[in-house]
Amino acid sequence: MTSHEVLGKKVDMPVEVRTASAFMAMYSVPSAAAQNLIDHTGLELLQYRPGHGLCGLVFVDYIDGDLGPYNEFGVTFMVRNHRRRRTSVLSDLRSLVTGDSGALIHRLPVDGEFTLAAGRGIWGFPKILADFEADHVSDVRRGRVSQDGHLIAEITVKQGLPAPGGGTNTSLVAYSHLDGVTRSTQWDMRSTGVRSRIGGVSLHLGDHPIADELRSLGLPRRALLATTIPDLRMTFGDATPV
Repeated sequence: MTSHEVLGKKVDMPVEVRTASAFMAMYSVPSAAAQNLIDHTGLELLQYRPGHGLCGLVFVDYIDGDLGPYNEFGVTFMVRNHRRRRTSVLSDLRSLVTGDSGALIHRLPVDGEFTLAAGRGIWGFPKILADFEADHVSDVRRGRVSQDGHLIAEITVKQGLPAPGGGTNTSLVAYSHLDGVTRSTQWDMRSTGVRSRIGGVSLHLGDHPIADELRSLGLPRRALLATTIPDLRMTFGDATPV
C-alpha cells in the first residue's frame, strides 16, 4: 500500500468515496474542435460517429470519503485508450461497449482546499477552486459553478427512467494532464438508483474561460443523455504517467 502526504495529512491508497451523488449531461461535439482542446495531452478523442466525439458535464457532491466533503464540476471527454489506439468509428464504438475507452478529466473546479491539493499532487487532476450552488435531491437537479464572480456554467437536469437492475458497477481509466504530464488512474464506481433520459438538460454558460471553451464546441445544444445518480461509491488508486 502506498501513501501520500497532503497538507500534513497522510492519504493511503486506494482512496475511497463511500457516499456521493451526481448528475451529468452528455453532449455530441465536433471532433476537430474537441481534439484541438486536448491535443496537448497526447490523447486521441474517441469518435462515436464520424466527426463527432462525446463531452460530459458532471456535478458531484462528495459527502463521505477519504478526501472529505466537497463539490466538484467536471468537463470530460471520452478518449481512446493510450495503449490501444484505433482509427475507425466501429472500433471506437466497440471500445465504448467493452469499457476499453477512457475519460479525460479536462477541467475540474472544486470547492475544497484539501481535495484541490490532493487532486493536483497525487493524480495530476486539473483542479481549481470555485464557488458552487448545487441541488442533488430535488426532482430536477441543479448545479451552478463560478470562479471569482465569473459564471462557468449553470445546469438543470430532469430525471429519466430507472436503469435496468437499478445500478451499475463500472471500471474505467481516468486520464489527467497537469504540468506537462499525462497520467492514467484506474477508477472503480458502484452506483444505485441511476436514472437516464434523452435530453432533459438546460445549460447556461457564463463569461469564464471554461465557458468560452464549451462554446467553441457548439454548446449549449440539446444533450444526448441526462443521468442522475443519487448513490455513488468510488475507489481509485495511484496515477501512472503515460
